[in-house]
Amino acid sequence: MIAMTLEEIAAVVGGSVDGDPTTAVTGEAFLDSRSPVPGGLFVAVSGERVDGHDYAERAHHGGAAAVLAARPTGVPAVLADDPVAALGRLARHVLEALDVTVLALTGSQGKTGTKDYLAQVLATAGPTVATAGNFNNELGVPLTVLRADRDTAYLAVEMGARGLGHIAYLCQIAPPRVAAVINVGTAHLGEFGSREAIAVAKGEIVESLPGDGVAVLNADDELTAPMAGRTAARPLMFGVAGDVSWRGVELDDLGRPSFELGYAGEWCPVRLTQSGAHQVLNAAAAAAMALAAGLSLRPVADALTAAQPLSRWRMEIHERPDGLVVVNDSYNANPASMTAAIDALVAIGGRRGRRTVAVLGEMKELGAGALEDHRSVGRAAAAAGVDVVVAVGDPARGIGEGAEVTPGWSGVAVHTAGRAEALSWVRENVSAQDVVLVKASRGAALEVIADGLLEEEGPTPVTPEVNNEVQQP
Repeated sequence: MIAMTLEEIAAVVGGSVDGDPTTAVTGEAFLDSRSPVPGGLFVAVSGERVDGHDYAERAHHGGAAAVLAARPTGVPAVLADDPVAALGRLARHVLEALDVTVLALTGSQGKTGTKDYLAQVLATAGPTVATAGNFNNELGVPLTVLRADRDTAYLAVEMGARGLGHIAYLCQIAPPRVAAVINVGTAHLGEFGSREAIAVAKGEIVESLPGDGVAVLNADDELTAPMAGRTAARPLMFGVAGDVSWRGVELDDLGRPSFELGYAGEWCPVRLTQSGAHQVLNAAAAAAMALAAGLSLRPVADALTAAQPLSRWRMEIHERPDGLVVVNDSYNANPASMTAAIDALVAIGGRRGRRTVAVLGEMKELGAGALEDHRSVGRAAAAAGVDVVVAVGDPARGIGEGAEVTPGWSGVAVHTAGRAEALSWVRENVSAQDVVLVKASRGAALEVIADGLLEEEGPTPVTPEVNNEVQQP
C-alpha cells in the first residue's frame, strides 16, 4: 500500500479521524488482529459472531498504525459508517494512483487454481500481486488491491459471487483490463437457483471491461462462450475449440499432465506439477489471460512448467514412506470438481497398479437437487472404476448410494457417520498399495482425514507445496 495519513484516508472514504490526523499508514490493510502488520491498517468488521472493534487495541499494540472502524476504539482510527464500503473506496483510490494492469477472473470451479498459475506467469514479466488463498469477496478484493504499491506491474484478482451485482461491485473496486470467466457450473446453485442465473452473475465481470480490454472466455462452455456478446471488449477464447488450445495430453504415474499449448499457430510444451487432467484447462485459461496482457507464448509455457502449488488442500499429493499415496483435495467441492478429482485418482491408480479409495464428503450450497447431485458423483466414481467409495456423513450418503446402484460396478461403498468414523475405517482398511483421494466442500473439513492418514508414518511431499493460506475474511 502507498503511504497515507489518517487525514488523507478519511478524505478518501468520507470519514473522520479519531486521533492524530498526521499518523501515517505505511503497511497493508488486514483483518486478523492475531497477525498484525507493522504500520498497517486494521479493518474492524462487525460479524455475526465476532466484532473486530473488540480487537483494535490488540492490533494496535501489535504494530498497526491505525484502525478503520465504525466507532471509537481507544486507538488512532478513521471512522466511517460502513468500514467495509470505506475499505472498497480506499482500494479504488489507491489503484487509481498506480500504473498497474488489473486482471480479474471468476468461475464456478478452477478459479483459484487458475489464479495461482496466472500469478506465477505474470511474475516472470514484472512485480505481481495476486489474491491470497480465496480472498475473493467484498473484503478480500480491496485487501488484495491494497497490497499493491508503485512497483507493482500486475494485479491478479479472483472474484466470487453470492448473488447478482456482487461481481459488478468488485469490478468497481478493481476495474479490470483483462477479465476471464473460467466456466459456469453448479457451485452455489442453492443461492442462485439455476446455472443460467449463475451465468448472469459471472458475466458481470466482462460487462465491466473497457472497449480496449480483453474478455477471456471458455470456448467449450455453452454458458460462458456467449458472454462475448455482453461486452465491448475483444474476446479471446480458450479451450479445445478456442484461440488458446492444447493437444497431446499425457499423464505421468502421479496424474500430472504434460501437453502442448497452442496460440496463433505456435505450439510450446508444458509439464504441470499438479495432478489431474482438469489442470490443463486451468493452465490454458491462465495462459490466455497472460497473452491478453501482452506476454508471449513461449515464456508463458515455460512459466507454467515451473509453477508450483500456492494454495493448500488442492490436489496435494503425499506419499508415506510405506508407499501409501494420499491425494488431499479437501478445500472445496462441487459435482464437476468431484468428477475431475475422481478421474485423477483413477489415473494415478491405473498407472501405478494400485487400488483406489475415494473418501468423499458433502458438497454444500447445491440447493434442492443436492441429493441427486451426490448420487451422480457416486455413479461417476463407480463408472470410473473406483474400487472403494467412502461416504463421510449423512449429507454425503447419496454418494455411496449412487455408486451401489451403478450397473456392473464391482467395488465397495462404505457409509460412515462422520470424520472420526471415516478416518478410523480408512486407517484400518487401506494398505501401502492404495491411492486415497479425500475431497469435500470446505465446511466438511475432511483435511483432518488426510492429515490423520499421514500422521501415522510421517508425510513425504511428492509435489512441492507453498503454504499461502490466509484467514478467510
